[in-house]
Amino acid sequence: MNEKKPTLLIITQVYIPDPASVGQYLHDAAVEMVRRGYRVRVLAASRGYDDPKLRFPLSEHVDGVDVRRVSFSSFGKRSIAIRLAAQISLLFQVVIRALFVRSLDAILVSTSPPMASAAALVIAAIRRVPIVYWVMDINPDQAVALGAVKSSSLAVKLFDTLNRAILARAHAVVTLDRFMATSLERKCDVSQKLAVFPLWPHDDFLDVVAHEDNPFRAKHKLHGKFVVMYSGNHSPANPISTIVNAAERLQDHRDIVFAFIGGGAGKREVVDAIKRGAKNILDLPYQPLAEIKYSLSAADVHVVSVGASSVGVVHPSKVYGAMAVARPVLSVGPKPSHVSDLLDACDIGRHVNHGQLDKAVAAILELRDMANASRSRLGRRGQELVQNGLSKRNLCTRFGNVLEGALVRQPETSESGIPSYAWQDQPAVQAYPTAEKKAA
Repeated sequence: MNEKKPTLLIITQVYIPDPASVGQYLHDAAVEMVRRGYRVRVLAASRGYDDPKLRFPLSEHVDGVDVRRVSFSSFGKRSIAIRLAAQISLLFQVVIRALFVRSLDAILVSTSPPMASAAALVIAAIRRVPIVYWVMDINPDQAVALGAVKSSSLAVKLFDTLNRAILARAHAVVTLDRFMATSLERKCDVSQKLAVFPLWPHDDFLDVVAHEDNPFRAKHKLHGKFVVMYSGNHSPANPISTIVNAAERLQDHRDIVFAFIGGGAGKREVVDAIKRGAKNILDLPYQPLAEIKYSLSAADVHVVSVGASSVGVVHPSKVYGAMAVARPVLSVGPKPSHVSDLLDACDIGRHVNHGQLDKAVAAILELRDMANASRSRLGRRGQELVQNGLSKRNLCTRFGNVLEGALVRQPETSESGIPSYAWQDQPAVQAYPTAEKKAA
C-alpha cells in the first residue's frame, strides 16, 4: 500500500513564469519538497504583478508542482488602492479554494502580497494545520521607514496586529539576516521557532565568464572598460544617488563605465543623469535569467546599496549574485548591516556610507587601479563563501528541512486549547561567519 504524501499549500501573488524574484524562490522551495516526495499545491495570481497584461495558465503542472491561478487578482501598480483591491480579491479566492484542498498538511506563506498572512491564518484555523512563515521583507516597517505612512496611523497599527498574530501562530519562522530577526523579535518572541539564513543565489544559472569570452561585454562595447554595475531593483529602499553622482564625477575617466541594470522608481535618477550629459552610464532593463551569468560577469565590481532606514526590514539579496560570479562588492550604506557583516568577516570588497561621494570615487579608482590578481582574490573569497555555505543547494536544503519539520510534527495543545507548534531546532542559525565569530 502506498503511503499518502503530505500536502503543502503555498500562498503567493507571484509564481513563475512571473519574473518577480519571490516567485522563483517559492518555486525552488516547492521543487525541493516535490523532490522529497511531497505533494505541493500553489495558489497564485493569473496575471503578472508588474504587468497585468501578462496572462498565465489557470492550471498547470510545473516541475511536479500543481499550480492553480485565480482570476481578478492583479490589476497593476497604478495606485495603492488598486493594489489593495487586487490583494483582497486574490486572498478571498485563495481562502475559498484552500478549504477544498485534499488532505492539507501545512501552509507556506511569504510576504508577497503583504496581507497573505491573513489568508494563511484563516485557512490554518479552519483546517487546523501548521504555518511556515517566510519573511523576505517586513511591512509596515518598510513603508514607515521610507516615509510612505506614519507609524501612528491606524493602518500601521492594524498591520502590526496582523504581524504579531502570524508570528505567534506560525509553527516556524524563517527570515534572512540577523537584523531582520531583531525586528521580528520586537514584535513577538519567535526565538524558539526562528531560523535565519539568506536567500540563495540562482547559482544553477550563474557561472564565471571571462571578459574576453563574454557576449554581453561585446554587445555593449565594453572591451577594455572597467565596469561598475548595479543590477536589480532600483528601489527607494536601496538608494543609488551616491553611485550616480560618482558616475557623473568620473566622466573624464573614459575607461570607466557605470551599468545600471533592472527597473524600479530609482531608475529615474539614472535617466536624469544621462539627460544631463553623462556619457559613461549604461541603462539596461532586467536581463533574462538564462543570460544572467553574462551580465553579472561583465562587471568588474558590483554595487550593493542598503538604505539607512532599510536595515532590518529588507535584505540585500543582490550581493549573492555578485559573489557567485567572483566579483568584488562596493557596499554603499550604513554600518553595521548584513553586507558590512559579510565584508568585515570575509574581505570581499569596499564599503562607503551614503553621501560620501569623495570616498565612493576613491574606492572605485582604488578597485580599478588594483592589480588584477588582488581584485580577483576579493571576488574569489565571495565565490568560495557561496560555494561553501550560501549555495542554492545548501540553503534550499535547509529551507526544505524547515518545511519538512512543519509537515511531520504533530501539534501540541496548549492549556488554552489552541494548538501550538514548538520549533525544536537551533534558533537563529547564521549561514555565514560573522565578524564577531572571525575575531573569536
